[in-house]
Amino acid sequence: MREISHKLAFADAPVPGRFGDVFDPNNGGVQARVALGDRALLDRAVEAAKKAQPAWAAVNPQRRARVMFNFKALVEQNMDELARLLSSEHGKVVADAKGDIQRGLEVIEFCCGIPHVLKGEYTQSAGPGIDVYSMRQPLGIGAGITPFNFPGMIPLWMSGVAIATGNAFILKPSERDPSVPVRLAELFQEAGLPEGILQVLHGDKEMVDAILDHPDIAAVSFVGSSDIAHYVYKRGVDAGKRVQAMGGAKNHGIVMPDADLDQVVNDLSGAAFGSAGERCMALPVVVPVGEKTAVALREKLIPAIAALRVGVSTDPEAHYGPVVTAAHKAKIENYIQMGVDEGAELVVDGRGFTLQGHEQGFFVGPTLFDHVKPAMRTYREEIFGPVLQMVRADNFEEAIALPSQHEYGNGVAIFTRNGHAAREFAARVNVGMVGINVPIPVPVAYHTFGGWKRSAFGDTNQHGMEGVKFWTKVKTVTQRWPDGGASGDSAFVIPTMG
Repeated sequence: MREISHKLAFADAPVPGRFGDVFDPNNGGVQARVALGDRALLDRAVEAAKKAQPAWAAVNPQRRARVMFNFKALVEQNMDELARLLSSEHGKVVADAKGDIQRGLEVIEFCCGIPHVLKGEYTQSAGPGIDVYSMRQPLGIGAGITPFNFPGMIPLWMSGVAIATGNAFILKPSERDPSVPVRLAELFQEAGLPEGILQVLHGDKEMVDAILDHPDIAAVSFVGSSDIAHYVYKRGVDAGKRVQAMGGAKNHGIVMPDADLDQVVNDLSGAAFGSAGERCMALPVVVPVGEKTAVALREKLIPAIAALRVGVSTDPEAHYGPVVTAAHKAKIENYIQMGVDEGAELVVDGRGFTLQGHEQGFFVGPTLFDHVKPAMRTYREEIFGPVLQMVRADNFEEAIALPSQHEYGNGVAIFTRNGHAAREFAARVNVGMVGINVPIPVPVAYHTFGGWKRSAFGDTNQHGMEGVKFWTKVKTVTQRWPDGGASGDSAFVIPTMG
């Protein structure tokens, strides 16, 4: 059986005593074993990073950018291999896997311009003969803890900016689909990244805690469920680290009476069911405004859902594939039953879906609930599967209140032809990322990604300039070059620049 090991700066790593199973979600079988590291292995990785990082930080930003250019080209050359590997462990269809990697590459493209964003600020003659300037310097060693649902994109979001700004980086990817992060690290090294600057360590909670507690790791970036995000944030901050911890979501799509319902249904099909709903920016709640809108939307949704093709991840005609594990499949189906028990109307039931020849695969059919109420647990919690819930609103004010009052605040969308309604919604809704006729409002890489409320812990977002700020610290220099002679009387008060 294939064994997936760590990607470290030293070759004499001890044989680990623990392994985790990596499943093939299409047939339910174990396809590989992944080595699970321990605190001692992390200590060695940190020592290697400490040795390598000062020289990397001293490399000028233009040369660091060249590594990013080379890496981007290598990933593009190996895109088919990476997508197949990702798809085989995660279960998302190959086309979706390519999108996963491509969105990560867009952050690498941003990192190719790192010399520009590291220029700092300069003020000449801030005082008599005094100039003031600032510089951004790397923190030293950073770490990333990434989830199973985007094993290409999110490791690239974190590692790209951290490395481009001069840090060493230790990546702890999900043990459910660990192969792509290892392959990406190999391509980074092939692109010219020095040994020790990017290392990949696999593990479970033991490794997560070791990272959070390690005194030489200055910053940690995390993406996962909200409960764990809060745990990571608190433990990391208590250890004196800078932490950004992105949590769960319950994104809403508000459908106004004037919306193009055919376009809405097309958008919902992808946003709610694409990647089997295993996206923190999926759109699992649709809010039609007014009874007429709700009836018309439901009538169009039912045949659209019936037309969705669920297949193996290698099926080019499939809209989505299996979920990642048997345990996650059972969790989703338990939520569906919970929705029935709570009194929501189950319009389309995706439980019990099987695929001929793949009866043991982790498949869940598309599911639609109507008449879901805000008090229901299935509405309050993140299901993270191919389940769409319809919550009817009588008017615009009720519709805007639903996402605003929800404990999650990752993303939201409004579908309308009315510019005033869209502008009012974007200004007032209490959510971090807003789409206007865009169902999955993930910002482009040179902007920034981050939710509000229990969707994010910490005050700095991912990628874009917020990412640069997170992975660097500002040093401000005030300088004066006397023209000779005595400097004058000693100053016993705080100096001013007047």
